[in-house]
Amino acid sequence: MEYIIKNGIVYDPLNGVDGEKMDICVKDGKIVESVSSDVLEIDANNCVVMPGGMDSHTHVAGPKVNVGRTLRPEDSKKDIFNKKGLRSGSGFSVPSTFKTGYEYSEMGYTFVNEAAMPPLLARHTHEEFIDTPQLDKAAMPLFGNNWMVLEYLKEGDFKMCAAYVAWLLRATRGYAIKIVNPGGTEAWGWGKNVHGVDDPVPYFDITGREILEGLAKVNEMLGLPHSIHVHPNDLGHPGNWETTLASMDCVKDIEAKPKYGERTTTYYNTHLQFHSYGGTSWKDFVSKGIETAEYVNKHDHVMVDVGQVTLDETTTMTADGPMEYDLHMTNGLKWANCDVELETGSGVVPFIYSPKGPVYSVQWGIGLDIFLNINTDKVILSTDHPNAGPFTRYPRVIAWLMSKQYRDDWLNNKVHAWAKQKSFVADNDREYSIYDIAKVTRANQAKVLGLSKEKGHLGVGADADIAIYEIDPEEKDGKVIEKAFRYAKYVLKGGELVVKAGNVVKEVYGNTIYINAKVDEALEEELMKDLRTKFKKYYSVNIDNYPVSDHYANSWKAINIDATDIK
Repeated sequence: MEYIIKNGIVYDPLNGVDGEKMDICVKDGKIVESVSSDVLEIDANNCVVMPGGMDSHTHVAGPKVNVGRTLRPEDSKKDIFNKKGLRSGSGFSVPSTFKTGYEYSEMGYTFVNEAAMPPLLARHTHEEFIDTPQLDKAAMPLFGNNWMVLEYLKEGDFKMCAAYVAWLLRATRGYAIKIVNPGGTEAWGWGKNVHGVDDPVPYFDITGREILEGLAKVNEMLGLPHSIHVHPNDLGHPGNWETTLASMDCVKDIEAKPKYGERTTTYYNTHLQFHSYGGTSWKDFVSKGIETAEYVNKHDHVMVDVGQVTLDETTTMTADGPMEYDLHMTNGLKWANCDVELETGSGVVPFIYSPKGPVYSVQWGIGLDIFLNINTDKVILSTDHPNAGPFTRYPRVIAWLMSKQYRDDWLNNKVHAWAKQKSFVADNDREYSIYDIAKVTRANQAKVLGLSKEKGHLGVGADADIAIYEIDPEEKDGKVIEKAFRYAKYVLKGGELVVKAGNVVKEVYGNTIYINAKVDEALEEELMKDLRTKFKKYYSVNIDNYPVSDHYANSWKAINIDATDIK
């Protein structure tokens, strides 16, 4: 299929294109220099044209997501999707698989990265990916509380740890090293937690600092496309901003050495809003969003996403099991908890971020403090879906960023006075441009994930994943901005027209992208000998039944990493 997108106002930060009126040509799923005269023409006059949106941190598939759906039938009833020619679905904060794909597509998104895949239960994640249309997908296995990782790092055996990480990424068809509350979730298996980066993990005698440093070293030894992807210790606790900066700081001297992609960072801090809290209790709770943003601005090794609170009723879910228990004890709502043998654990709790709630309003303000004080080359738009709010609120977050008038309307008429008193949103006049929005929703994700060769831009050779929005780049009416970015005028996925006038018109299925990393054969043999012993001793499954097989995807895309230099 060939298309030419005519007369669009193009925003493509990876290629330095800032609002130029130009044509984009598409052929065989790729962006090309030119096409023949007899092609389908898409009129983008007076419209904004961007690469397809990319979500580098979201929870859309896997066992804890399905627990969220099961735990909350009231959420399913809240929002029903039923459109002619498409699969029906339900769920506001935890939508069903087909609905997830359709709604991302309506917004112009074409790629998502599932942020927490339990390795033992990876099949579940990939099964749901099969039923999530319109998107390319990737998933990050959890490593920060894995017994093998803890033992190898405690022994200082980085080579064996690297070999294990490479094997686990292949076995689970995973994409990157995800670390959640390093050591804390393992402690939760014993009814405990860790606090700060120097609190030792029970029975392993290793600290969060050592886990972060060790896995960052391993990541660069392997040369993975993405950096370590970190949910630091002490999420959601007043005063945790110091732990956050200490976590970032402990890997600042490690050099980025990707063997695929153009990543320059070594540390990705996810949902920074939840980690930028000052004070000693909820009574003296204040924003430290400016302080964490300033650290990021001054240090080249860090990229962050925000986890912006959207002030909705939602469903929290995370591999930070002790935090979810704390949340349950705080709000008294129902709670689900699960331990995954040797690897991780998780919890699920409903949550209501009432706009009139003092603490929730400050959390809203903290996210905006980060956005409005940070270099837009260093930040990514997220809500940590669904933890701070559903991904369908991204357009509202965009409107808050682009329009001070819209922010002020919320400050003056909708949120609690604490938002003005304990954050700095009211004093900040900054407004994002469309170019900034293209950075924080596309370009930055592609670069930090190591996918900027094929995604996140509109240069020749890129995947033809394209979003077209009917909006004036100078628009300041928040409601107009929100509507325009909620329902794209056109979306192309892989060169196919999939959305027209905000409606999905064609169902397509993308690739599942994973890392195929290989280490030296002798090192691999040494690892497998050790793993077979540990599987027989500890696991309830046989090692030969552990890997995800080929039929668990509509189509796989492997990124091959040669790490045979590790010996």
